[in-house]
Amino acid sequence: MSSISALANVHSKGQFGDHEGKEGTSLLKISEIKDLLIVQIVQYKISNVSLENITIDNLKIKNEPMEVSCNDQTRILWNSPKNWFLISTKKELLKDILQIFKDTDFAITDLSHSRAIIEIEGKEVKEVLKKGCPFDFNVLVKNNSINSSYNNIAFTVDMLNDDPYKVRLFALRSFGESLYHSITDASLEFGYKSL
Repeated sequence: MSSISALANVHSKGQFGDHEGKEGTSLLKISEIKDLLIVQIVQYKISNVSLENITIDNLKIKNEPMEVSCNDQTRILWNSPKNWFLISTKKELLKDILQIFKDTDFAITDLSHSRAIIEIEGKEVKEVLKKGCPFDFNVLVKNNSINSSYNNIAFTVDMLNDDPYKVRLFALRSFGESLYHSITDASLEFGYKSL
């Protein structure tokens, strides 16, 4: 049995909005990202385990707001105090995570199929995000992440790059279509290419 992506029924390829006469690089690029490992790691309040000696895929866990540890295949997003999202193309990392993080100190939850993931790239990305989210995106830089809401839809923003801007947006699968429609609607004035 194969899994169906969260945006399978709404994400269609093409150019939309004010795209006529614009070069490909001036258009926003919007795509659905699939097949990632997404694991929530939560350290129990009663746990005394130090994070200093813990690494996953050669990455240390940062316990600083908005900070992301990353390499080419794995990103660890600070989600809240003692709470992180690990996102990776390496699905086999789940076995390592379950061995590294003992269940007496950590709660590990595989969220891979519970999230819709939208990736947006282009110079107007922050303007699109500002249309539906109260966060001050001027302070968001590469390898930062935040939790907020977009048109009342809870989501996580992961800033992958800032030249050009490139972000991944994570929302609960059940709100994925609503977030997708909100983001694509906000992108129409700039023109976008759906990949």
